[in-house]
Amino acid sequence: MLYSLHVKNLALIKEQEIEFSKGLNILTGETGAGKSVVLGSVNLALGAKADASLIRTGEESALVELVFGIESDVQRNVLKEMDIPVEDDETIVIQRKIMQGRSISKVCGETVTARQLKEIANAFINIHGQNDNQELLKKKKHLEILDDYCADKTQALFTELKEKYADMKKLEEELENTDIDEASRLREQELLEYEIKEITDAEVVLGEDDELEGSYRKMVNSQKISGAANMALAMTGSGESEDSAADLVSRAVRELSSVSSYDDELEDVVSQISDVENLLTDFNRSLSAYISGLEFDDEKFRTCEDRLNILNHLKDKYGGSLEAVLKYLDEKTEKLDALNDLDAHRAALKKNLEERKEQVTELCKKISDIRKESAKELEKKLIAALIDLNFLDVKFEIQIDYDENMISSRGCDDVRFMISTNPGESLRALDDIASGGELSRIMLALKTVVADKDDISTLIFDEIDAGISGKTAWMVAGKLGELSCDHQIICITHLAQIAAMADSHYMIEKGLSDGRTVTSIYKLDGEQSEREIARLLGGEEITEASLTNARELIEKAKR
Repeated sequence: MLYSLHVKNLALIKEQEIEFSKGLNILTGETGAGKSVVLGSVNLALGAKADASLIRTGEESALVELVFGIESDVQRNVLKEMDIPVEDDETIVIQRKIMQGRSISKVCGETVTARQLKEIANAFINIHGQNDNQELLKKKKHLEILDDYCADKTQALFTELKEKYADMKKLEEELENTDIDEASRLREQELLEYEIKEITDAEVVLGEDDELEGSYRKMVNSQKISGAANMALAMTGSGESEDSAADLVSRAVRELSSVSSYDDELEDVVSQISDVENLLTDFNRSLSAYISGLEFDDEKFRTCEDRLNILNHLKDKYGGSLEAVLKYLDEKTEKLDALNDLDAHRAALKKNLEERKEQVTELCKKISDIRKESAKELEKKLIAALIDLNFLDVKFEIQIDYDENMISSRGCDDVRFMISTNPGESLRALDDIASGGELSRIMLALKTVVADKDDISTLIFDEIDAGISGKTAWMVAGKLGELSCDHQIICITHLAQIAAMADSHYMIEKGLSDGRTVTSIYKLDGEQSEREIARLLGGEEITEASLTNARELIEKAKR
């Protein structure tokens, strides 16, 4: 559920916060008052393309913030997979800050990518804009709607199909790549043999380069190392200089030992300085041994350098690491074996491809059968919903044509919605006969039916009432009211019949503040709602007759 929308410095909005309720939330206002800005704000928060021109004139940035309540395990799992912390009160805050040239999106304080934001939005809200009706005219949308309806039955099949279809396409590509003439095959064989020999002759051992680089670094810097080690030994070694650390510590031990018998407390101090003396002796012995082993071997250095040059050449040429070089060797050896016996390799590829095609086709058939079964169920529900929306004699059919030549990761079906809205008319494609008003009602019917199958609790409709009036408007209002029993509905409308159905009614209006135009949004109380519905009925002049009519509409809506 969408608890609140907070907007600051966006377009004509200086700063506004709307707290939404459960049920049917209705937004009304004059044409041009900024109703579209409200929907636009939600879309922006959920990742729509941002334009710096949307920032209110004179301001450096704009801010949109949505607060949602978590109501399903699906929503919790989406957030958990992204490691997004959830508040103790089971709410999440989605925030987007728009600045010149960039924007930042955060969920519960964590910065998220556009892809993550879209995934979160899809779990929490469904937005139906004015242009979405036109999507119904595209066959691609018909397939999408049907698949959404039967997703619980097909999800595992689609996951398997996607994997096997990708394997099939890879096999097809491999088979196509083997279709070469004899001269090309010989040239490729020669190149592969050269590359394989170059890597094989080098006798690469994993980790060898790291070990050699350590030795090389030591030998290159041996003079510096020797100088520093000898200097350290001179500073600490006994007999190396008059004031070496070892000699000074030894003198300190002798001095304190000579007087320790006079004070028992000195015994601990003498013990500590004696430990320091022993540590220095051990240190100087280790350092002296290290210096003795620093002899520079010119032949060993050249051997190390040459070996490193060979390994680095292979890494530069074949993949950047010895692991990648050996992987490249395996791949090219396999390819050379295939070229050496090309006919057998092609035969094996063809066999594997046929097996994979059979598996893909079988999955496509299973998916198609489920679609056809679900389509019959969806048809019945849609017809019932359309009758509720004043389609008096409607026929609706989901036409599914199975064609194995259309194989894709979505199956082999061509899906099209067919409809007849008048008695005696035959079924025709939706895009051939539906008017704007009819499309609005068909979309609402689809939303009503599909809403029962998903976990999305919030639906937003932007003028779902386009092109309708009278009795049909009442039936649309009733359907929205029905839908709001189980979902939170936010609806922008210009029809009094739909506004009368509101559980919460909000007014959007344009005015002046400090000499500048601003859009404001506020919740109406009962009397204010009556006056706004009266305005929707009769224009600017609100009469007692229009108020009476408004009250009657509200009472009818309640019934």
